[in-house]
Amino acid sequence: MSVSRHWLRLGGSWPNREYSRFVTAAGIQWHVQELGSGPDLLLLHGTGAATHSWAGLAPELAAAFRVVAPDLPGHGFTDLVAGENASLPGMAAATAALLEEIGVRPQLVVGHSAGAAVLARMCLDGAIQPAGLVSLNGALLPFGRMAAPFFSGAARLLAAMPAIPYLVALHATPRRTVERLLRQTGSDVSPEVVERYRSLVRAPKHVAAALRMMANWDLEGLARELPDLAPMLYLIACANDLAVPVAQARELAARLPEARLRLVPGLGHLGHEEDPALFAGIVREIAAELGVIDGLEPGATAAP
Repeated sequence: MSVSRHWLRLGGSWPNREYSRFVTAAGIQWHVQELGSGPDLLLLHGTGAATHSWAGLAPELAAAFRVVAPDLPGHGFTDLVAGENASLPGMAAATAALLEEIGVRPQLVVGHSAGAAVLARMCLDGAIQPAGLVSLNGALLPFGRMAAPFFSGAARLLAAMPAIPYLVALHATPRRTVERLLRQTGSDVSPEVVERYRSLVRAPKHVAAALRMMANWDLEGLARELPDLAPMLYLIACANDLAVPVAQARELAARLPEARLRLVPGLGHLGHEEDPALFAGIVREIAAELGVIDGLEPGATAAP
């Protein structure tokens, strides 16, 4: 199986690359990382990210779980899909096909930002039946309801212009540009994390994937169906998040009385990349509460 030139250029230094493999499912080639043993735990990153988002968290969790983390279509080293398949239902169906191909039945799922929406859609569609869904700064509600049609329309226009991803990749290359964009999420990440994001936005395919997701993303229907969500929903919201405000998590918690809300002080939208050990503790605690794994080991620290 051939791999992309992007992987040949960057794969040698990619985080957790020793756990990477390439799988064909839903008509595209996926980059997937799989590590550890135990109950199946699925990690889905958000728009504009890739498996590097779990660089610190995945190894922390691998002691208790079989951790499976793919690059979503078009992101990282996974093939791009047609625009209509970059919708929320399209992403959910494609990811479900991948799980079927590699034999994964997740007992717990963790999604960051838009990744949480993909997981919620998969649960509602019956594609997966985990005991719990952990939303890390999840983008589960429409942003600025009045402005949403304008932004989706603008994204569709940009996504339809083939030169745009190349222009974005060209102008996003400077380190200062990427650092500024990441600071605007409310997170203070390491130089290594900045460089990983920089390597991604230098790839026109990755930029095109993010544009296509924004162009085809519709959370109105998902928001209406969330009360029907079967797994326990855990809303983990970082107080300094400037991308998905804490108010969204509070609103969801008010709408869904059975959902569990936990606020994490001092971190931003990329909190799981700022402090992976903290979030690993949160996930393990949730898994123990649901009976997916045994209780905390002696000496382990429960999440605040």
